[in-house]
Amino acid sequence: MDISALTSIQNDYLNSLTQSNARTETKRNSFDSILESAMKMITETNELQQKANNEEIRFALGESENLHDLLTAQTKALTAVQYITAVKNKALEAYKEIMNMQI
Repeated sequence: MDISALTSIQNDYLNSLTQSNARTETKRNSFDSILESAMKMITETNELQQKANNEEIRFALGESENLHDLLTAQTKALTAVQYITAVKNKALEAYKEIMNMQI
């Protein structure tokens, strides 16, 4: 009795199952990477705002006479906030559009 045909069927099945699991894992990893990227962006924006606030306090107390550092920190913080707001708005638009789709 030749069972080599059964072995090849089993191997084909295992290969297709492995590929299916890899696709599912890739989808999960892509969402995880997007979520991680968004959280990193929020953390970075918060840090830039804190640096800008610290520079304002230092300048107000007279510890720093360099207005350039203050303006640079404020500009970076403002740009980061504008960017994260734009990303949030686009995500909300996409969510609303998905919710309005008819199935």
